Amino acid sequence: MRRLCVMLSVVLLAILAMASSSAQAESTSAIGFDLDRATIPELQRRMDRGTLGSVTLTAAYLARIATVDRAVRAVLRTDPTALDQAKASDRRRQAGMSRGPLDGIPVLLKDNVDTAGLPTTAGSRALRGTPPARDATLVRRLREAGAVILGKANLSEWANFRSTKPTSGWSAMGGQTNNPYVLDRNPCGSSSGSAAGVAAALAQVAIGSETDGSIVCPAGMTGVVGHKPSLGLISGAGVVPISAEQDTAGPIARNVVDVALTLSVLQGRDPADPATSRYPAGQPTDYAALLRPDGLRGARIGLWRLPELGPDVERLMTRTAAVLRAHGAEVVDVVPPYQQRIQELEFPALLTEFHRDIDAYLRTRQDAPRDLAALIEYNRGDPLERTCFPGQELFEQALVAPGPDDPGYRARRAELTDLARRSIDEVLAAHRLDAIAAPTNPPAWKTDCAKGDNDVIPSSTPAAVAGYPDVTVPAGFVGPLPVGVSFMAGRWADAQVLSLAAAFERAAKARKPPRYLPH
Repeated sequence: MRRLCVMLSVVLLAILAMASSSAQAESTSAIGFDLDRATIPELQRRMDRGTLGSVTLTAAYLARIATVDRAVRAVLRTDPTALDQAKASDRRRQAGMSRGPLDGIPVLLKDNVDTAGLPTTAGSRALRGTPPARDATLVRRLREAGAVILGKANLSEWANFRSTKPTSGWSAMGGQTNNPYVLDRNPCGSSSGSAAGVAAALAQVAIGSETDGSIVCPAGMTGVVGHKPSLGLISGAGVVPISAEQDTAGPIARNVVDVALTLSVLQGRDPADPATSRYPAGQPTDYAALLRPDGLRGARIGLWRLPELGPDVERLMTRTAAVLRAHGAEVVDVVPPYQQRIQELEFPALLTEFHRDIDAYLRTRQDAPRDLAALIEYNRGDPLERTCFPGQELFEQALVAPGPDDPGYRARRAELTDLARRSIDEVLAAHRLDAIAAPTNPPAWKTDCAKGDNDVIPSSTPAAVAGYPDVTVPAGFVGPLPVGVSFMAGRWADAQVLSLAAAFERAAKARKPPRYLPH
């Protein structure tokens, strides 16, 4: 019986893959160009010339969601007002009142970002009651810029901070998101739906969030661009938290220019988020204007190879170094220090911070568990929360972790942040580097609820813990599976790493659209 179920699953995936490829061709013919290749500047030029409207663009993405997403399962729900938002954008443009590069552009939001009138569940059935009354700050900024909120993307439930053996891309609300390159492979977590949705051209841009790896890993594993900004660049108010010391939202798109344009809209101070009080007065306001085609020329890049990701990734990093050098960069091999101690300190700190921050968030929601203890009890009583993996060990450990005023916790967090910053700063200074580059991800592993994830991905941790920027861009493939390369540097150096990533993107030309292979 089990063998028959497996065979039927393979057949179904193959049928869905063929339907997805057909939908790609149909959407191209309907609008006259390839959505997968389109950039925001190109779309804006078409809309300014009158050859494209936001309604047509939004309808094309909604049509792809209705067909392609049967295979990918990246989108939890679409916004019923999306076409009305698009109509309003078209009216503004006709009146000469366009609000800028994001006006009329369809955007997916990770389902841990509060959105007025739409359910925001973090993938959990415990939050499926009354939707948030107010938009998260970043959603308000998107609306003010004229973006079309297309819907909510699936995610790893509670941003992968529930079980010690989770399956990335699975939530009780949305089921399993699949990798659009090979459908039985994992999209990585926890912004899995945001990245897979962009990779499958279900939206022009998506918003993800990261505590450690949850923007860059899914972006790398699904062959798109993801930017984990400096901590405090984008407000976290209204985003379901893990840790205020590390959490940040960030943009995901199929190219660097779209990420840069979206970041420009999202960033800025917010009284509701203390981390943004350190946002520099001189921070760039238009990151896209600072992207240079020759941005690699004269740059010094430290290459952190991470051989533990395997020989295929090692060969790809050797090719990456060759591309960097061919376009004028100097490349030196580096190994950031203190990584073992950082790994020892990070998880215990996150347990304390999660308990503190999730309790505060739950108090903002109606018809939801009142705190972490009540959330644990809810999960024990809902069997649908245990259909992929049963555990909530991280919740239970966080419940009994030392409080945020505990001297031991405070000393460990101070040491952790200091070592993470030094691990990047000291390497940059010692080798006079502009950035450190590292493989973002291994090739995607097979999704398996029984076994959980196979995620040995250490490259995201230094920048995540330090609060420094980290942007991943496609570097190539291992077989049919994408691998990204990450560029990281010091805090507030977002413009610098985006420029390097854009220049590498132009030089490597590594991205290819997904083929929705069944296995």
